[in-house]
Amino acid sequence: MLGCVIHGAGDLRVARLAPPVPGPGQALVAVRYGGICGSDLHYWRHGGVGDFRLREPMVLGHEVVGTVESYGAGAAGPAPGTAVAVHPATPCGHCPECADGRANVCRDTRYLGSAARLPHVQGGFAERVAVPAGQLRELPDGLGLRRAVLAEPLSVALHAVRRAGDVAGRHVLVTGAGPIGCLVVAAAKEAGAARVTVTDLVPQALGYAAVAGADTLVRADDPEDAGWPDEVDVAVEASGVAAGLDTCLRRVRRGGVVVQLGMLPPGPSPLAGNLLVSREIELRGAFRFAAEFDDALALLAAKGEFDGLVSAVVPVRAAEDAFALAADRERSCKVLLEF
Repeated sequence: MLGCVIHGAGDLRVARLAPPVPGPGQALVAVRYGGICGSDLHYWRHGGVGDFRLREPMVLGHEVVGTVESYGAGAAGPAPGTAVAVHPATPCGHCPECADGRANVCRDTRYLGSAARLPHVQGGFAERVAVPAGQLRELPDGLGLRRAVLAEPLSVALHAVRRAGDVAGRHVLVTGAGPIGCLVVAAAKEAGAARVTVTDLVPQALGYAAVAGADTLVRADDPEDAGWPDEVDVAVEASGVAAGLDTCLRRVRRGGVVVQLGMLPPGPSPLAGNLLVSREIELRGAFRFAAEFDDALALLAAKGEFDGLVSAVVPVRAAEDAFALAADRERSCKVLLEF
């Protein structure tokens, strides 16, 4: 079968791999679509994501959907031929974080296409993938595979908004209008935000934020842009750059909440910590998601406007072209690989 294997920075290969055989408790899924995530792009460009560095070849991909093919011994789930989304996380279930109901920060989790541990957890950018059967989610009625591939990034966005607390009736600022930032816009509006302002350097990216439901679009490099708010109630930093965090800290009101969602570069980052003190701002991290995956699927089934965030579908044989397109924010939002 064909799979997308990253060997190091700039070294992505479409390779022939041995098809997996589902082991005990596992399901075999024929992958139809895989969404290229910002973390996949980081592995491709830089050989790592944050502190997670490549130490061996790894199949990329954790945003995958397809159909059930078969099960290993002792496994059960949706019938073969059923369309499913794959939850990419397998938490350990035993650590203090899992016991506390925070499996998304499990200290021993396995996550598809992640170099956080060694051996790395191979990902889902392949024609077949074997995963624990409990990670399969049958698609709700009316939800097709092409839109369902957004379930994982939408789950991340839903979790970030929930980390902010109650946003109903509030003004939310989102810095960064990449795919995750756009989905944060949709998640905030779904949670009842009265107004969502989005900043970005790229006009085309801001256009996708408008599709997601943003009320105000601001050019981040234009201090005279009339859309800049004096202050907001909540800010979600989705760009993964220190300048975005600085904007959030300076625009959120006294006693407001800032959620850091974008993965900042490894090592120290500049921080206007004096503002945290003098304004009693709450700075909260948001990492992956917990139970939001099922909520994301239900939301995707209910709202067709998410289709507008998928900017291209590229055959797996042209994976390198797909990655280059996904990295060009003037030409794309969410790019899918088709298997």
